[in-house]
Amino acid sequence: MQLYTHARAITLGAACLGTGVFLVLNLPLPFLMGPLTACLLFAVAGAKLEGMGVIGTAMRTILGIAISASITPNTLSALPGFAPTLVLVPLFVGVIGLVGFPFFHKLLGFDRATSFYAAMPGGLQDMLVFGEEAGGDVRAMSLIHATRVLAIVATAPFVIAWIWDIDLTAAPGAPASAVGWGQIAIMAASGLAGWKIAERVGLFGASILGPMILTAALSLTGVIQSRPPAEMIWAAQFFIGLSVGAKYVGITPREIRVDIGAGLGYAVLLTLISLGFLWIAVQISGADTLDMALSFLPGGQGEMVVVAIIAGADLSFVVTHHLMRLFTVILLAPILGARLTKG
Repeated sequence: MQLYTHARAITLGAACLGTGVFLVLNLPLPFLMGPLTACLLFAVAGAKLEGMGVIGTAMRTILGIAISASITPNTLSALPGFAPTLVLVPLFVGVIGLVGFPFFHKLLGFDRATSFYAAMPGGLQDMLVFGEEAGGDVRAMSLIHATRVLAIVATAPFVIAWIWDIDLTAAPGAPASAVGWGQIAIMAASGLAGWKIAERVGLFGASILGPMILTAALSLTGVIQSRPPAEMIWAAQFFIGLSVGAKYVGITPREIRVDIGAGLGYAVLLTLISLGFLWIAVQISGADTLDMALSFLPGGQGEMVVVAIIAGADLSFVVTHHLMRLFTVILLAPILGARLTKG
């Protein structure tokens, strides 16, 4: 396993440069938007970038820790209250598919397999695997999904800050010195152990769900008594921003025009669908509107956790809804895809 490559060094340098520029200019979300913006610009300019591999995946375990570190018996007792909006999620996924498939296939001319798996708002890797097996264009699907995530992650925090008057420059947690190195060591160990156990049993989203499950157990028993410090959350933001921007490496003018254009158009459609379901959710539930808004934004699982942490939302509420979305897509996509891609 080669951890260092020239492309990764360039990627890391670009991400650090972007973070530094955002910090110097006092721009919001420097550890997320700085790396994302810089790596995106470097990729479009033709630089050879590469994701951080196992290191980048390991950093995502911090998100699983952050979700579950604050889980208490009171949190568990609140789960039945999520039911009114949780039951909307399968319908939400169904509407997305009904709109997305014809959008890509009939309107934009993509083949049936590419259209279906590009439309499904599930985990990127899962949709690429399913789509490739069905004969879809993996590169096009990858760029469309990356653009969907990019558009939502780049705009959602600012819209949320404007509507709910949230300070995007505030630290996402207490400093490491206040949390204590003993607690940090336990959290790091639970994150890595949970990830590897989940990976071994084949759990989807292992790098987040594994640490989330193990950390929840440690939090409920009082072993873990605080959330990860700000420095760990910043590190997770940094590597997520980097990975989103680096997905555009090697992009061509045609791909910008066709695939990125399709992804941006689809992001607008998804936003409209999300707003519709948010309106319905508000009518049937007394949950916080910020939590509901974040729950019906179909960004990537890790990326939406970052946005929820930044916004100070109820992580258990938001993550439960996104897990329902991912579970629904991963369960149903291969079944429906087998029918639609052969028509």
